[in-house]
Amino acid sequence: MKYLLFVLFLLPLVVTSYELFILQNVNDPIKYIYTVTGVISTVLLFSSICLSMIRKWVNLIKYRKMIGLFGFFYAFLHFLNFTILDAQLDFSFIIKQSLDKPFIYLGMIAFFILLFMAITSKKNLFKKYNKYHKLIYFALILITIHFVMAQKSLTFIQFSYIILILVIGYFKLLQQIIKRNTI
Repeated sequence: MKYLLFVLFLLPLVVTSYELFILQNVNDPIKYIYTVTGVISTVLLFSSICLSMIRKWVNLIKYRKMIGLFGFFYAFLHFLNFTILDAQLDFSFIIKQSLDKPFIYLGMIAFFILLFMAITSKKNLFKKYNKYHKLIYFALILITIHFVMAQKSLTFIQFSYIILILVIGYFKLLQQIIKRNTI
């Protein structure tokens, strides 16, 4: 199962690379990479927090770290797309854009939270910093706002993300309340 998930999670990268470099049928490659990496990262990160809610029916908890790290991997590609392809490593431009456009600094904050979580996901560091891994919920809120603001309009898909994060937040809060009352 682990290898199947590994291949499944790399599939968007393979398809994106094929479309960009072989078919060359993408009008705006930078925007396309933003969209693919952002959406895949968001879906994987949302999936990783939902695993505890569905474990009664399908127990995939042992793959949560892998799913979360792949979510970070696509967020990292999203970040690299901004810094290398879009900003062309012009750090003054990156800083200016990050300060001028709220959706960029919200994305940057979320990215650095994910970076911290990825670094501290090793066993010995996780024991020390696992309580900070709850920041994933804050990061997902920032990611959702980042996504909506970057599109400059609220489409059905973006509205669905907002509803989804509210539903997940409600059930995660309910799960925590039940957990605390049974202890």
